[in-house]
Amino acid sequence: MKKFSFVLNIFLIFYMGQAYGSEAGMPQLNPEFWSAQVFWLILIFSSLYLVIWKIFLPKITYNIENRKSRVINDLDEAQKFKENAEKKLDEYNKIIEEAKRQAKKIVEDSKKKLDQDIEDKKKKLNEEIEKEVEAAEQEIKLLKKTSISNINKIAAITSEETIKKIINIEVNKSNVSAIVENITKERVLKNI
Repeated sequence: MKKFSFVLNIFLIFYMGQAYGSEAGMPQLNPEFWSAQVFWLILIFSSLYLVIWKIFLPKITYNIENRKSRVINDLDEAQKFKENAEKKLDEYNKIIEEAKRQAKKIVEDSKKKLDQDIEDKKKKLNEEIEKEVEAAEQEIKLLKKTSISNINKIAAITSEETIKKIINIEVNKSNVSAIVENITKERVLKNI
C-alpha cells in the first residue's frame, strides 16, 4: 500500500505540466529531467532498501534477538539465584533458631546444675555448721560442767581461806565444798 501511494505521487509530479519554479532554471523542477530523476531516485532508494533489508536488518534483528535471549537467560539465572538465596536464608534462619534453642538449653542445664551444686554445698555447709554447733554445745556443756566444778573448787578454797582469816579457825573442807555446790546448783537452776 505504501509502495503504491509512493509511485502514484511520483507519477502525479511527473505528469504535471508546470511545477513551481520549473521555468526559473532549476533542473530538479524542469519536467524534461524528471524521468531521469525518478529513475535514479527509484534505483538509489531501491538499492538502499535492498541493502538495508538484506544486510543491516538481519544484523539488527539478530542483535535484538540475541539481546532478548540474553536478557531472558539473565532473568532466569537471577530468579534461580534469588530462589537459592531464599533457601540459604531459610537454612541460615533455621540454624540460628537451632543454635538459640541449644544455647537456651545449655543455659537452663547450667543453671539447674549450678542451682543443684549450690544446694548441695548449702546442705553440706549446713551439716558442717550443725556438727560444729553440736561440737561447740558439747564443748560448752563440758566446759560448763568442768567450769562449775572448777568454780566450786575455787569458791570452796576461797571460802575456806576467807573463813579462816575472818574467824581464825580451820574449817572442814568437805562441808565448805558441799555448801558451795548447793548454792551453785540453785543459781544454775534459776538461770536455766
